Amino acid sequence: MTSPRATGTAPRSALTRARVLDSAVALADRDGLGALTMRSLAKELGIEAMSLYHHVANKEDLLDGVVDVVAAEIQDAVGRLEALPDDAPPSAWKPAMRRQILAARAVLLRHPWASTVLETRKSFSLHVVRYYDSLIGLMRRGGFSYDLVHHAMHALGSRALGFSQELFEPDGATAGSGPGGGTTDGADDAATAMLAQMADELPHMVEMLAAVGHEGADSTLGWCDDQTEFEFGLDLVLDGLDRLAEREQH
Repeated sequence: MTSPRATGTAPRSALTRARVLDSAVALADRDGLGALTMRSLAKELGIEAMSLYHHVANKEDLLDGVVDVVAAEIQDAVGRLEALPDDAPPSAWKPAMRRQILAARAVLLRHPWASTVLETRKSFSLHVVRYYDSLIGLMRRGGFSYDLVHHAMHALGSRALGFSQELFEPDGATAGSGPGGGTTDGADDAATAMLAQMADELPHMVEMLAAVGHEGADSTLGWCDDQTEFEFGLDLVLDGLDRLAEREQH
């Protein structure tokens, strides 16, 4: 008799929500968010689709679950960073917060589709809430009032979690559209062609896009969200917050 291990499938009793979610993350990493369906996930696990409903209620519950897995990975990455010593000066908040946010981004770069899902969730993962609480703690260490912390969180927006929201994107160029979740060459090419046709109407836009370049796909979470652009925006916000915090203390 052939064993479940030999066929690559597991007996139903071995299936857990954690295993389902880990497999969903692996599937999205490999094939992109669009490939993550209940049917494709069941096939990945070697089970009938109906068996999934014992572990995830529906597609939205599945997406909440994969966000939780990625957010737990972010918390783990942040937890491995060197903690601020008790006698650190207030100014230490900024480099510590920068390291933490870039650690979160490094996780998202391993799961490029996750930023798209994070933007659509109606409920917060407890891991995400704890992550935000740690950011608040760093700003309080820097002398921020809670009012300034609140303004800071709005100013940072999605950058606090390691990605920047695009002003606009070519159709199909969202994180999660291509294999692994990155942008698609076809969408980039179509956008470039469209802008070239409108060069007379959009001279500044066309010249700007011709002058700037972005890094490879391994540092990108959106059409313009590459590592250089992300760090530029992050540093701009953190530098401004640093000045405001100093002003509050004098």
